[in-house]
Amino acid sequence: MMPLRRLLLPLCAMLLLSAPMAAANSRMAAAAHTNNRLPTLSAVQQRAVGILIAAAPAAQVPQHIDAYGQVLDPSQLVADAGRLDSSRAVARAAAAETARLKGLFRGANASLKALQLAEAAQTQARVRAREARTEFLLRWGPLAQLSQAQRARLLEQLAGGHQLLLRANLLGRHSLGTVPKRALVDVDGAEVPARVLGPLPQAAQMQSVGLLLLIAHPPTGLGPGAQLPVLLEGRSRHGRVVPGGALLYGHQGAYVYRVLPRKTRDGNTQFAPLRVTPLQAVGSAWLVSGLHADDRIVVQGAGVLWSLQGLRIISGGDD
Repeated sequence: MMPLRRLLLPLCAMLLLSAPMAAANSRMAAAAHTNNRLPTLSAVQQRAVGILIAAAPAAQVPQHIDAYGQVLDPSQLVADAGRLDSSRAVARAAAAETARLKGLFRGANASLKALQLAEAAQTQARVRAREARTEFLLRWGPLAQLSQAQRARLLEQLAGGHQLLLRANLLGRHSLGTVPKRALVDVDGAEVPARVLGPLPQAAQMQSVGLLLLIAHPPTGLGPGAQLPVLLEGRSRHGRVVPGGALLYGHQGAYVYRVLPRKTRDGNTQFAPLRVTPLQAVGSAWLVSGLHADDRIVVQGAGVLWSLQGLRIISGGDD
């Protein structure tokens, strides 16, 4: 039978070790309780620390997408359009020759071998025409929908320098939601408008989705190979505008301080952090989602509330 002393030793050791652990857990719980306390200020205190409260106005802001543009060489378009037109012409001629030999074959004026050779040539011409059209579609996208006369007029404008084609690459993206409506090309600090013709199916060397833009009346000297910043304007985003200093950033995202509707027993105002999603910069402010029409937020002095609450977040104005 085991002596009583041997049974008591492990038990005493467990009790000695559990005391510091319990104290540590108690301190952690107290710290968590302190961090979860909401900051509460009277009207006088709010004025003293410079806190301003306001509603975030609703806004509808067009989505802005940064892109990287390069002016395209029109000679490549001329070569691709020429191959497309010539392959179509060859296919039409091969079809006409096959039809002619079929008529002669019925009247016993042409051999079966001659007819079969014509049919084989027609099939080959069709394949080459489809290949040329596919290559043109991949490289030039929306220009494949133009008629031969429309392409000829465009090529004349491009050759004379009256218009320019530009590929805008959306870096880091391989797909498009909706095609942007407008584009602005930054040429030496000047914003030059460009028309968005449509998406380009073939990816560029940088493996990004691209859009084909048309610049009418380009600045003098701007030509093929030029690399320019492009700002694309997409569909509008709906949200509410908050000042940049009202945003706080933490491990779980962006926050603002919202005024709780009920005051304390002393008539003081309580503030609570509310998660929001920044959508887009609007000057020095931000368009965000996550706020409602009846929400009143701290538009100035949010850092004071952060200090009072002790949250581990960094003020958006501390850049």
